Amino acid sequence: MNAPARPRIVRGRRILTSAAESANAIAMIGDRIVALGDSDDLHRQFPTAWVDDRGDAVISPGFHDAHLHLAMAAENELKLDVSPSQASTLTQLLDKVGAAAKDDPAQGWVRAVGYDDAKMPEGRVLTRWDLDTVTGNVPTIVLHVACHWGVVNSAALAAGGITDNSEPPSGGDFGRDGTGRLNGILYERALTDFAYAQGDVDGRTVVPELGLDERIAALGNVIRRWHAAGLTSVSDAFAGPADIRLFEAAREQGLLTMRVGFLLAAEHYDSVHRLGLRSGFGDDYLRFVGVKALVDGAVGGRTLLLEEPDHDTGHHGIQVLTREELAEVVQKVHGDGNRVCVHANGDRAIRLVLDEFETAQKKMPRPGLRHRIEHCSVVDEGILRRMNELSAIAVPFGNYVHQHGSHLIDWYGEDRVERMFAHRAFLDAGVAVAGSSDFPCGAVEPLLAMQSMVTRTGWDGALVGSSQRVSPTEALAIYTAGSAVATGEEDRKGTLAAGQLADFVVLDEDPLEVPHDQISKIGVQSTFVGGAEVYTRD
Repeated sequence: MNAPARPRIVRGRRILTSAAESANAIAMIGDRIVALGDSDDLHRQFPTAWVDDRGDAVISPGFHDAHLHLAMAAENELKLDVSPSQASTLTQLLDKVGAAAKDDPAQGWVRAVGYDDAKMPEGRVLTRWDLDTVTGNVPTIVLHVACHWGVVNSAALAAGGITDNSEPPSGGDFGRDGTGRLNGILYERALTDFAYAQGDVDGRTVVPELGLDERIAALGNVIRRWHAAGLTSVSDAFAGPADIRLFEAAREQGLLTMRVGFLLAAEHYDSVHRLGLRSGFGDDYLRFVGVKALVDGAVGGRTLLLEEPDHDTGHHGIQVLTREELAEVVQKVHGDGNRVCVHANGDRAIRLVLDEFETAQKKMPRPGLRHRIEHCSVVDEGILRRMNELSAIAVPFGNYVHQHGSHLIDWYGEDRVERMFAHRAFLDAGVAVAGSSDFPCGAVEPLLAMQSMVTRTGWDGALVGSSQRVSPTEALAIYTAGSAVATGEEDRKGTLAAGQLADFVVLDEDPLEVPHDQISKIGVQSTFVGGAEVYTRD
């Protein structure tokens, strides 16, 4: 028989928990918290415990990002970074892409990520002809930071059999110039079918998949970096079979030190349906959360489905799923008792989703089955009321005010941005709300997202939608307890209390006390998952 694990007490200046306001220490045995309180009292209660005194540090529940893209982040490690920090002009971007094309790219393709047209000084969008000048016959794809459109060169179009006479798939579009020629931009389903194996039922795309072994190594690197930002749990928001295999393989190699939930792409749901799996299947390190469908486009990509046209393109956006397709997904998944997680940014898209949630509940009542709206970016009082009545969960961007700043006002107008990423309105309406970066579409750091939610100040200093500010206490709760609700794990994590998983972060300063514009600058000393110290600062 194995000897019981030795208790461990971690002490700081303050523990951020509602369970014991005066607590300055946590006692844990194995992967669970067994008590909180004064460190001296806990030491008397557990005299054999190892005491880890962190001085004036503050201990917070582990940060939990309920919607990002872990598998994609691992793949991006293996691709060319052309984000503004690496290529601040189109000239620099093209120089990097051209060099990659000459450097024996993987499987003969150049894959670039992080392109942000809004931060380029040229004031125009990259085209296939730009890429052709530096890539020649090497097929190339440059993915926009929003991940809802990308630009390919002529060789890539040819590889996909796409010509000027091709019709785009339903829910997608091809960009064209003033004469009707393809300009190389693939929008929504046109991009998904071309490059994302998660969204293809056969897992076959024009852009070939990268090798498993190199993706496993890259996944380990990503997880280590994210632990350094204080993350203990994440939910991959668009997973296909290859991604789940990646997570399992990483786990077998001891690299999956972060708790990972996943939203299965709806295109692959039939296999789950046949097996009869339920949301929550799995364990504390890898679990099936729900099923992901996409109704519209992106905020940064200016393709979200809006009631009123945006100020940038004058368009209402792109509807990715038809109402009939959406109804089929919702009724099948809901009928099986599984959580539906629908990507809907624009107010028109959100209303479509709520219509189908309401219809499914009326036809097949499932008390306690709480569906999610991913991003849920543009809301109004009617939407909030309906979400509350359905107990629907909102998973909005935490960082997008910082990410896009004044561009949001340029694209959507001052009045509408007061209804975007509406953390304040969700809380006031009694709607459960989770923390999300949507990485790689937004910066992953939770403390930066909390600062953005509290200050509503962009990277450029612009104040965007100030009526939606929340307090630091509320921001912290959104990125901990709120995210646990969104993944159906509030019974085991999200707060620090006896019986909960010992997932916590040791911080240099208290995010509830520092000036609001300094929250993102707080250092992470250590990150614990299940009582194990998975990151410690050198």
